[in-house]
Amino acid sequence: MSMRIREDYRTLTGAEKAAIFLMALGEEYTASVFQNMDDEEILELSQVMSSLGKINANVVERLFVDFAEQMSSANSLVGTQESTERLLQKAGMNKEKIDNIMEEIRGPAGRTMWEKLTNVSEEVLSNFLQKEYPQTVAVVLSKISSDHAARVLAMLPDGFAMEVINRMLRMEAVQKEVLEDIERTLRTEFMSNLARTQRRDSHEMMAEIFNSLDRTAEARFMEQLEKNIPESAEKIRGLMFTFEDLQKLDPQAIQAVLRAADKDKLPAALKGATEALRDLFFSNMSERAAKIMKEDMEAMGPVRLKDVEEAQQYVVSVAKDLEARGEITIASGTEEDELIY
Repeated sequence: MSMRIREDYRTLTGAEKAAIFLMALGEEYTASVFQNMDDEEILELSQVMSSLGKINANVVERLFVDFAEQMSSANSLVGTQESTERLLQKAGMNKEKIDNIMEEIRGPAGRTMWEKLTNVSEEVLSNFLQKEYPQTVAVVLSKISSDHAARVLAMLPDGFAMEVINRMLRMEAVQKEVLEDIERTLRTEFMSNLARTQRRDSHEMMAEIFNSLDRTAEARFMEQLEKNIPESAEKIRGLMFTFEDLQKLDPQAIQAVLRAADKDKLPAALKGATEALRDLFFSNMSERAAKIMKEDMEAMGPVRLKDVEEAQQYVVSVAKDLEARGEITIASGTEEDELIY
């Protein structure tokens, strides 16, 4: 597949323009510029650089012309809180004075941290917070948006949630030092762990997104992935619907899978299944068929994990094929998919 060449200057985002500009300047100048940026800025630019593809020479030329025009105009310099702080540091001011000035500029301490927290899912945030002191949780929930706080509170264990509510009701103005201490904990323990987790679980995240796509779009994207990054396609396909997820199927769907699956593959697949899932399969077979299946499983003896996983993946693919043909429905576990009897 040939790489798309970017030819339209108007479609470039600010980050893309910055990335192209730095790449055109070369490694030495880019390294100097990076020294004056914070980690988040460098990460964002690096990610954009790695996905730019080919850029038409005319686009690069236009970018340089625009940059030169902006620099010659006194009114078009852009300042940020970060660049201001760096300027104050270079001016040789002591840290306490810089902190005081920046606090005035930023307004309430840690506003950016609380904005970041609002973008973290309630499941992830509640899992972290229930290991903290109720007083800490009360402060955090008082700082984030009320609708997000409500969703997090609902996910905390009942007794713990009530302790948090009691503290929120009795809470007075939080000391600046306490707030800074909580922010520091969130930044060092939570945000850094979250960044690592998100990097590690990128395939899981994509699998969830793919699960939500309609079958046509899913097939189209998966086909492209298989061509370009086959190992990622395989990981995502494996994560999209696991063998244990077959527990979500109704009896008719389980029976359809049993009819369509190769009988030789089922014993190995069920050998590595949970007891609940085995029982679900057995209860949807005739007594005689279930007895034969159990005997086959016993006769197999120890089975290599790799063989079990391959057999389970095969059964999952049978279920997905049946769904694609409209013969069964695989529920996602969301409320909209719940069946009413």
